[in-house]
Amino acid sequence: MLCGIDEAGRGPIAGPLVVAGVIINNEIKGLNDSKQLSEKKREALFSLIIENSLYHIVFTDAKTIDEKGLSSCLKNSISEIMEKLKKEACEFLMDGNTSFGIQTLQYKIKADETVPEVSAASILAKVSRDRYMCEISKDYPLYNFHKHKGYGTKAHVESIKEYGRSKEHRYSFKLKALGEDIQGIQKSLF
Repeated sequence: MLCGIDEAGRGPIAGPLVVAGVIINNEIKGLNDSKQLSEKKREALFSLIIENSLYHIVFTDAKTIDEKGLSSCLKNSISEIMEKLKKEACEFLMDGNTSFGIQTLQYKIKADETVPEVSAASILAKVSRDRYMCEISKDYPLYNFHKHKGYGTKAHVESIKEYGRSKEHRYSFKLKALGEDIQGIQKSLF
């Protein structure tokens, strides 16, 4: 059986990285890359995926991303998923263009649009992360995380300018709008 793997939260300046792995047991109609679906459709599919799949979801907080780096956190999350689902899956496929040095991990660009298991993983990761950002928004009302989900929108950057960063922010992600040097960080994002 195939386990599809995808992530949400690679690029935001706040909030966790979320990686999901999914093995589909029963056909699920309407799957696609989470970015191609409306929030309402993602939420409906989330429940169907949970009911009709084996899955594992890994959250990595902003502090750990700052300490270990994004690539290391992605690799660790993928490895955890592979370990948890190794009895059920005979192959693992990640959306993207790298295996992060994991020998048995296959990868494919735009797999989240073409492979149902990866589409399902994309949806689980995105919905899980969005729900988390909405939940913490109550604890950090100055940042409106429920609106931008931690991405570097103009309003979000303005909030950081006014209030500084919270413990949910990634301090290693430098912001040009704040006059921070972004040279070193861009290499670690890709």
